[in-house]
Amino acid sequence: MRAKNLTKTYDGKNVVDAVSFEMPKGKVVSLIGPNGAGKSTVMGIISRLIMSDGGEALFDGRDISKWKSRELAKKLAILTQTNNIQMKLTVRELVEFGRFPYSGSRLTERDIELVDQAIDYMELREFEHHFIDELSGGQRQRAYIAMVIAQDTEYILLDEPTNNLDVYHASNMMKLVRRLCDDLGKTVILVLHEINYAAFYSDYICAFADGKIAAFGTVQEVITKEKLSEIYRVDFEILEIHGKPLSIYY
Repeated sequence: MRAKNLTKTYDGKNVVDAVSFEMPKGKVVSLIGPNGAGKSTVMGIISRLIMSDGGEALFDGRDISKWKSRELAKKLAILTQTNNIQMKLTVRELVEFGRFPYSGSRLTERDIELVDQAIDYMELREFEHHFIDELSGGQRQRAYIAMVIAQDTEYILLDEPTNNLDVYHASNMMKLVRRLCDDLGKTVILVLHEINYAAFYSDYICAFADGKIAAFGTVQEVITKEKLSEIYRVDFEILEIHGKPLSIYY
């Protein structure tokens, strides 16, 4: 997955300004940066949810706009910050939507197996027959992520996946991200506000500021006192836990 000079303008302001990158395959890449830095907009462009005003987003060497929706959905799954489904659905019915690009509404045994695995991954077995609108915000978030897991794509894009999750489930979510990468070989691209989650669980960091990439590299290259202080415009100190950088700002 590559981007070449992506731009996006809202109300005369460049919220994405000539952004170019190549995402490492089979790794966890976190997009970080202050509010309004452009990271979620870039996520929307590379997942084809937002049309860019310039540049190219390339997937498997082809402009992402040229892909047929059903074929792209077999290779790339996206979970946005806002998910509104108006139908009355149970958790299981929602997760089954992840298999729609493959089998439509007629699930095969393999589809059912993947749905069950996703429900268990997200510890939702006791809620699988509950309606989505009866769940807490955190439980609902886990159900949406289970749907993405059931889609079984090579690339998984998650925009603020720890949003609405308590510490226990947020930590488990990030551990799951690592398992998806390490055990199943998936490329996971996340937008995260929690810098320490990004630092501890990612392989690469892409930091945004003012619509541009301020830094792109390994965790050790980007999570430094100097870079973070410049990007976030507050003072940082960096500690280490188990050989991983831990940021503290004040």
